[in-house]
Amino acid sequence: MERLWDVDPSARFARRLGRTAAELEVSRVNDDCPEIWELDNGDVAVVGRDATELFHDRLPEGLRVGNDERLVVIPGSMLRSAKKDIADA
Repeated sequence: MERLWDVDPSARFARRLGRTAAELEVSRVNDDCPEIWELDNGDVAVVGRDATELFHDRLPEGLRVGNDERLVVIPGSMLRSAKKDIADA
């Protein structure tokens, strides 16, 4: 079955959304920090901890994680700091 959306491998990182993990004091090192980035095609890339296995047997009804997908967790403060960078529509 063809997907309605898929990753565009030609997309480039355009800008960070929100503040860095160090600015939010949720990381002390530079090589394992969560991040939220907007790509030049408007999609969003999220770097976080892979929590797929931690949550797999307690996903809410209707939530599925595909075989080629991962459930990623980032600090809530990071997403809230990105709110000003995200358009309403």
